[in-house]
Amino acid sequence: MRWREQWLYHWLRWRARHDVATPPIAELGTTAVGRILVLSNTAIGDTLMSLPALHSLRQAYPQAEICLLVNPPYQTLFSVLAPSLVNQVAAYDGRWRDFRRQVRQWQAWRPDLVAILHSNEPQATPLAYLSGARWRFKLPNTSRFRFLLSNREPVLDWDAFDHGIQQRLAVAQLAGGVPVAARMDLPLHPDSAAAVDALLQQYRLPSTATLIGFQPGASTTSRRWPISRHIAVAKALLQQRPEVWIAITGSPTERGLAEAIVAGVADARVFSTAGALPLQHLPTLVQRMKVLLTPDTGIMHLAVAVGTPVVALFAVSDWRRSGPYQDLAKHQVIQKWRTCQPCLSKRCPHPEPMCMDLIAEQEVLQALHQALQPSLERG
Repeated sequence: MRWREQWLYHWLRWRARHDVATPPIAELGTTAVGRILVLSNTAIGDTLMSLPALHSLRQAYPQAEICLLVNPPYQTLFSVLAPSLVNQVAAYDGRWRDFRRQVRQWQAWRPDLVAILHSNEPQATPLAYLSGARWRFKLPNTSRFRFLLSNREPVLDWDAFDHGIQQRLAVAQLAGGVPVAARMDLPLHPDSAAAVDALLQQYRLPSTATLIGFQPGASTTSRRWPISRHIAVAKALLQQRPEVWIAITGSPTERGLAEAIVAGVADARVFSTAGALPLQHLPTLVQRMKVLLTPDTGIMHLAVAVGTPVVALFAVSDWRRSGPYQDLAKHQVIQKWRTCQPCLSKRCPHPEPMCMDLIAEQEVLQALHQALQPSLERG
């Protein structure tokens, strides 16, 4: 794979020598920009954190045609975004195998501006350049391909931003975007209510039940709270609150984690929904929960985006960079510290990471009780 990057780098260095002068900056934020391609084609949470920047661009360019490029598995999830925000949602997995087709597709579409909110190099910046867009913005701009960007200087890395949402808003601002509220509200799919009703009926969920969620999986093992801790907290919570039912959430690949918790608790009030719903219906299920217990993963951001309180567990990552960013009064974050130096993160050798194991069952249980208290008072 490295040879492709090397070849592309040297070829683009040669090609960029023949570029014409940069267009006038006065055209940013005006009708001179008629088509905008927005790249946010990594994980679900990453794309959700891009929504405020999308709003910023739309308000600056109300007449423009905006296309959001997402990771293919999440295209249906984000296709619910209002036409007033994006005109189309396209897909690209960010890999070499589809790179040339993507280049041809966007050359034919002819964007005026490309905003790279969150994507993978070495493909993202060359794709923006080869699309023919006059303006190309990305932060951080530390990639070796930054010579292709409209914002080559100053060079800013991730430490220049306190949170991922701020980083994306900074890209939008470079592209002529206007200040907006940093919210990532996600609409619900119109067919989701019936799909969720049918799923919950399978488990005979009473109408009086208080539904909460446990999300055991995460993008890396290092971010997962031990399954044994989930089981212990679930048992204690069910004993103390008979009205509580627990839906174990997860992707199809996380079914094993969910089923291990169901088996360990051995109570009819605990059931697995991992992989049981098409992704576009998951936000409706999460919205029906009184609280979601979750590590730093996509469904945490999804819960925040639909207004569901979270109890979020952090250790290897810093919640100030990737945790809840809106409605902070309703969310609770438990942050511990990294136990291994250096932290191997994605290559963590521990099946149950020691840093996440620092989070005690009792503090999680207490946070869940606190999250449930307002609903009991209203009842």
